[in-house]
Amino acid sequence: MIELLKQPWPWYAGGVLIGLTVPALLLLGNKHFGISANLRHVCAACLPAKIPFFNYNWKKEAWNFFFVGGVVIGGIIAAQLLASPQPVSINPELAKSLSVHGITDYTNLVPAEIFSLNSLFSLRGLVMMIGGGFLVGFGTRYAGGCTSGHSIMGLSTLQLPSLIATICFMIGGIIMSNLILPHILSL
Repeated sequence: MIELLKQPWPWYAGGVLIGLTVPALLLLGNKHFGISANLRHVCAACLPAKIPFFNYNWKKEAWNFFFVGGVVIGGIIAAQLLASPQPVSINPELAKSLSVHGITDYTNLVPAEIFSLNSLFSLRGLVMMIGGGFLVGFGTRYAGGCTSGHSIMGLSTLQLPSLIATICFMIGGIIMSNLILPHILSL
């Protein structure tokens, strides 16, 4: 059984499992799936209730802390106990394209040339982590939710704003990966 878990699964297996989370949450507790709202819940729990945006009954959403905790713990368990010793397999054309920018190490889940303590304190690292973090945080708030909330939960409940947000997420991802990221990697 462990060997089966250590092997890469096809994309559609993960999609089905994530997709089944939505009806399970709705049927078992009338809960909505989404991750980004947890930051608001944490702020509401930790900050004084003088800010109107954080002045609500966050305890009603405490179940979501356990959900995100399970995601984090599951990720740690998978990375520590179920990691494959083989380098991450990527498309040869992508490897060729990334090698132009000095990215050649695929022994971990993410390339060490981008995601390491040394690269964090480089110009490229600062742009990617601080700039990217700001854009994700701003975009999530501006869109009224994250990709999981809109693209999984919102689309499954046929919400037009979620369809628009998902289309914008896809367009933004295509523009970022094809037009902007090559310039950032050149820093």
